[in-house]
Amino acid sequence: MRKAQDGRRREPDEETALLASPERKPVKAPTPLPKLQIFILLLMQLAEPITSQCIYPFINQLVSELDITGGDEKKVGYYAGLIESLFFATEAMFIMHWSRISDRIGRKPVLLTGVGGLCISMVAFGLSKTFIGLVVSRCIVGMLNGNIGVIKSMMAELTDSTNMAQGFALMPVMWSIGVTVGPLMGGQLAKPHDRWPESFTGRFWQEYPYFLPCAASAIFSIIIFLVAGAFLKETVPRTSAKKSVRFTDDQGIVSPPCDTSISALCTKPVLWSIANYASLAFLEIAYRAIQPLFFSTPIELGGLGLPPSTIGVILGAFGIMDGVIQALFFARFVGWWGQKRVFQMGMLMFIPLFLLFPLINLLAKADGISLTVWALIALQLALSVIMDMAYGCCFMFVTSAAPNRKTLGATNGVAQLAASVVRAIGPAGSTSLFALSLDRNWFSGYGVYLIFISLSSLSMLVGLPLPRYGWDSEDDQ
Repeated sequence: MRKAQDGRRREPDEETALLASPERKPVKAPTPLPKLQIFILLLMQLAEPITSQCIYPFINQLVSELDITGGDEKKVGYYAGLIESLFFATEAMFIMHWSRISDRIGRKPVLLTGVGGLCISMVAFGLSKTFIGLVVSRCIVGMLNGNIGVIKSMMAELTDSTNMAQGFALMPVMWSIGVTVGPLMGGQLAKPHDRWPESFTGRFWQEYPYFLPCAASAIFSIIIFLVAGAFLKETVPRTSAKKSVRFTDDQGIVSPPCDTSISALCTKPVLWSIANYASLAFLEIAYRAIQPLFFSTPIELGGLGLPPSTIGVILGAFGIMDGVIQALFFARFVGWWGQKRVFQMGMLMFIPLFLLFPLINLLAKADGISLTVWALIALQLALSVIMDMAYGCCFMFVTSAAPNRKTLGATNGVAQLAASVVRAIGPAGSTSLFALSLDRNWFSGYGVYLIFISLSSLSMLVGLPLPRYGWDSEDDQ
């Protein structure tokens, strides 16, 4: 809100930060969170990392077994990265539509559509026997799923300036739980005919060795769909079809309905927040795509040669560490140091994260999978926990940068669109560079890491214009 020269309040305009206040007020005690609604919302968020991450332990082995590469192990990265990128590529094409639709018809129906899409996609993925089948199944989930942007909007509507940090701190925790359960599910349930031959005796399990983890994640999505359908309450007020939706801000001022143009959202706070979110998303998805490929690639080709079950345990261990640290310390760190410093510390972690890959491989080539190698893997997981704190800060930057509440869904939609675009490029680009480094022997096969270390260094510059405590903080005015 801004004041006119005569002292009266103006309507929120497109340059006003979402939670901005014209004058300093006493610090309020945090408003209690609506626990049930936030719990259901977080359950819906949990479905996405479980379904997306459960394929990571076995995707490279699946590509090899389908004979897509013609037996050339060096080319597995090209196709695995493409499959991982397809979800984000199709999501980028539809995410803005879902976010803007949610501003009109409500958040709940859009979220339910997304969870249903996850279920359909995973069943189709588990039954796919061709590369085209894998491609189509991943496209389905990207097309139907615009949930993460809508979830952020709904989280902002369920919280206020006094408890937003606590609310958004829970989102990385749920992601951490998802990236714990998903890889463990994918690694442990893959090829059940080989692991439990006395229980999975039918020919079906030999024909579709990766259906069980996909089916398990699909069942989880169905359960969440039913719970949310029954108990989740809508946060966007709706009237009859003849009347328009109206939004009321914290001061009780009613705003007209939105059909917001992209240009109206192009304020400096929004653009800088989205630029940093895109930088983080690109580097993080590239790291996540390289990590299982590195673990599964033979030692002599630059990796560690680990089986899917071990990869699942490693990725799951990260999720446990991440969830505990985020839940206990994220809100405290933001309170002590501000969003900007926590975000920059997270971005800084990408440099040692990428540097550790070649170091671990060199040690494995010299001494095999030794205790030192496992210690460095543990260190890499710990650093990635610090890196992951940058996401909670980004969510808060984007939300507080929204011009006003009626543009909240659209702002998060644009941010998620940018993230989806770079995430579509990240997996295919990073795994292709991994394969290309091996094919061309760039820097002894380690050229991909030098590229991403350089990009990580440059990304630190993008965060310089961010305010220390968020766009809505008076301390940054």
